[in-house]
This record gives sequence, structure tokens and C-alpha cells, in this order.
Amino acid sequence: MKLPNPQMVKLFVRNKALQGLKILHLSDLHISQKTSQHFIENLVNICHALPYDIAVLTGDIIDCKAEHILPQLLALNQLQRTFYISGNHDLFYGIKRLNAILCNFTFLDNQHVFIEHHQQKIALVGISDRFSSFFGIKRDEKKSLAFLQKTANAILLAHQPKDYLLALKSDTPLFLCGHTHGGQIFPFGYIVKLFQPFIQGIHYKNNTTIYVNKGLGTWGIHTRYKAPSEITLLELY
Repeated sequence: MKLPNPQMVKLFVRNKALQGLKILHLSDLHISQKTSQHFIENLVNICHALPYDIAVLTGDIIDCKAEHILPQLLALNQLQRTFYISGNHDLFYGIKRLNAILCNFTFLDNQHVFIEHHQQKIALVGISDRFSSFFGIKRDEKKSLAFLQKTANAILLAHQPKDYLLALKSDTPLFLCGHTHGGQIFPFGYIVKLFQPFIQGIHYKNNTTIYVNKGLGTWGIHTRYKAPSEITLLELY
């Protein structure tokens, strides 16, 4: 699979503290034994050439056990200033081992960290995937919601678009997710629409700006049709 050209997307956010922040948004890499180390190295090189402040990965990094793709993951681990949350595939194939390998990244499932932007503190808040309970992992919505409700300058990361409701309930200015692959193969997006509120791109709900990344990889059939993969630099204004 060929890497796409990076795209610049301008997002309006109703929060002055976030304005001017540049976020590299990647999602759904689905790295497997069919993914070459060279492919990941090229991805990292492309990303490092972009003027991002932080990078976020919104789940489904792997599509097999991490032990089988160690060179690829070690190459990915060179990406700088990176924060990520779990996707359902990461949980299935082993999130603990993935976390140990991606030691250069900050894992945010049910956690938060603060970054500084223009002398303002901004909270990055993550929620574990909606399938967490099937793998014996607690998904702490109450904790995340309580923190978001008392934090004005925040960005919520989740794997599935469904979790935009947490952002709306807490009046969080920015919600980033993936999972859908943009439908991956037209017209399957119409089926995805039965299960997810958004398929791709920018959406505005109340005071929340939503961006759904179509992802880089594929699942099942290793092809895309009218749902191109993406490497996206989000510029907030």
C-alpha cells in the first residue's frame, strides 16, 4: 500500500487556548506482518517533516501480535511527541505488550496529561475502547467525564466516533477519533453509518468540534475504494 500525501485540515474550535495548535492525527494503522519496516520508516520520516506540535494515534495500531512486527513497531516508536489510545484490535492482540514496545509514546487510556501551548495548559484526555470490558479492562467513563466537566481547555481522544457524546456532555472543545476507515470500500460506508454517528471528516455539534480520521491501514480486504487513507495535520483556529 502506498502512503498518502499529508493533508492540512483547518479546524475551527470554540476555545481560544487551543487555537494555533497543530496536531498530527494518525489512526488505524493496522500494522501486520504484511506491513514492511520500510513503510513505517517512510511514514515516520513524512511525519517528522510536518510542523506539528503533538501527534495523536486514535487506536488500532496493530493487526497481529506485537512480537511478530517488532521491527515495524520499533520504527514507529521513533515518532516524537506522540500520545495514543487503544482500539479494539490493539486490545485483541495485546495492549500490554504494545505499550511496552511503544515506550517513546504516552498511553492515555482512562488517563490525562497536560501540555503547554502559548503559555496555556491544555489537557489531553483518553478513553479506552468501547470493547475494553471484553478483555477485562475497565473503561472509566465516569472518571473521564468528571475530569472533562471541570477542565475547559481539553481534547478528548477515543477510538470510536460514538464517544463524541462524552465530549458533548462535558462541553469539550475538540474530539478526535478513527475506527471507521471512512467505510474503506464504497458503498460499505452506508453500513458503517448504521453503527457510528460519523464516518469521516469534520463535524460540529454544540460547542464541540469533531474530526474522524479515515486511517492509514485496512481491515479484512486489503484495499480501499473511494475512502482514501490519510496522514492529517490539523491546524486549530
